[in-house]
Amino acid sequence: MAYEKTWASDGTKLSKEELHKLEKDGLDILNDIDHYAKEGFESIPQELWGHFKWAGLYLQKPKEAGYFMMRVNIPTGIISNEQAVTLANIGKDYGRDVIDITTRQAIQYHWLTIEQLPDIYKRLNEVGLSSVGACGDIPRTIIGNPLAGIDRNELIDTREIVNDVYHFFQRNEDFSNLPRKFKMSISSNVHNAGHDRINCLAFTPATKEIDGEEVVGFHVKVGGGLSSKPYLAEELDAFVRPEEVKDVAIAITSIYRDYGYREKRHRARLKFLMADWGPEKFLGKLVEVYGKELPTKGEDKVENWNAGYFYGVHKQKQEGLSYAGFNVPVGRMNSEQLLALADVAKTYGNGEIRTCNSQNIVIPNVPDEKVADLLAEPVFETITVKPKSFIGYSVACTGIEYCNLALVETKEATRKLAEYLDEQLELDVPVRIHMVGCPNSCGQRQIADLGLQGVLMKTKDKGMIEAFEIYVGGTLEKESATFNQKLKGRIASDDLPEVLKQLFTFFKEEKVAAENFYDFVQRVGVETLQAELDEILAGE
Repeated sequence: MAYEKTWASDGTKLSKEELHKLEKDGLDILNDIDHYAKEGFESIPQELWGHFKWAGLYLQKPKEAGYFMMRVNIPTGIISNEQAVTLANIGKDYGRDVIDITTRQAIQYHWLTIEQLPDIYKRLNEVGLSSVGACGDIPRTIIGNPLAGIDRNELIDTREIVNDVYHFFQRNEDFSNLPRKFKMSISSNVHNAGHDRINCLAFTPATKEIDGEEVVGFHVKVGGGLSSKPYLAEELDAFVRPEEVKDVAIAITSIYRDYGYREKRHRARLKFLMADWGPEKFLGKLVEVYGKELPTKGEDKVENWNAGYFYGVHKQKQEGLSYAGFNVPVGRMNSEQLLALADVAKTYGNGEIRTCNSQNIVIPNVPDEKVADLLAEPVFETITVKPKSFIGYSVACTGIEYCNLALVETKEATRKLAEYLDEQLELDVPVRIHMVGCPNSCGQRQIADLGLQGVLMKTKDKGMIEAFEIYVGGTLEKESATFNQKLKGRIASDDLPEVLKQLFTFFKEEKVAAENFYDFVQRVGVETLQAELDEILAGE
């Protein structure tokens, strides 16, 4: 369908980025990559560097060096065996052997050059993968239930729905000029595997009696997002049948495209429009754009939140088959590990590997009698089915190592921190630690039990050093979803392990049996934790 860019002539004072997008659509960069690959990085006009986001590419730090980070879309986290082998070999041949799993179930590379991109795109295309739209002001990859189709805790298999929606938006120029990024979640898992309330648009499991028959479908949440001003998505009073998901998603994306804010880039996400309109007005506009009324809400089937973790061996809905969930420490692998995972997935399962938004993996479709042999494979000495409680629940963004926005190093810092805490402390519950290098929060700091946000701190003897702020008590649990709260004080990066050891020792000594960290924060109060942190810092 053709659409009119009403914002281009309605008198709105557009940001410079918006004016630039009117001159050249983001997807047009795909037509230029072969040319720039032949001519070299120096041939790329600097004003077009940002357009590479639509191709799934960001320039690494420093941008002038000409190295790209690439994200590859993995809708709902499902990777075939052929795709896994291709992804591993791209990392080996071009990415300096660094392969990351992101908090949106994508695969991420670093150190790519413009000359390498045509071959990388050729390899991805041959196995049905794409990086297009993984970044940029466009519908991003769709996250969801990594157990889709095998899950005993899902209402319906969402694989076909996710693929249908994803492929509709792929390279679709009607939706390639949104005000900002647009993140979708589609899941029918009752444990909220899709992190519903931090997405721009989320479809969550529900049922409703219609004409005397119970229909399985979805509720709709709109306007979630993190970064420096986070919002929880709000639920619309609407029930959506499975066959309506794509059209409703198109209508909501159209509303964002046509009515979203374009004057100030830092206020352009859908969450700001929803905050101003509210669910009732937004639903009214949805009905208008969609073209018909939607049934009111039915019965919400979300029970609790599993935070995207599926560790251990569990029975599938298919008789005689199991899946195994493994920890990939801070989501980082090398090509040898991914090739080994692909091999064991093919040997013991159907070849699939599934990524989780906790930066981990699942190997599905393993016959019950083969599970023991699967777990004995050497690759699972480091990628473990039963990780310790800190490393197993630690998440980290890319950090200053590659990211232009980050202020501190995160990946290795998180790994070392978690390993130290696991050596020093043993808890009866896991504690989810998320570390981010900047306020954009790709590592989803706000929903962590304990979030760590990188900052710079001025000291008398060392000048500016890397440091962290601590946030406590985040959750996406159904009845208590909330973002974590900041504790006063900045902790030097070198001091962080010992400070957290003492803070978690306090938690261990004061908690009741089986009490998790979120419940502990609610019971004792942030003020109590602040007082404890003050005492720890005073004693340094």
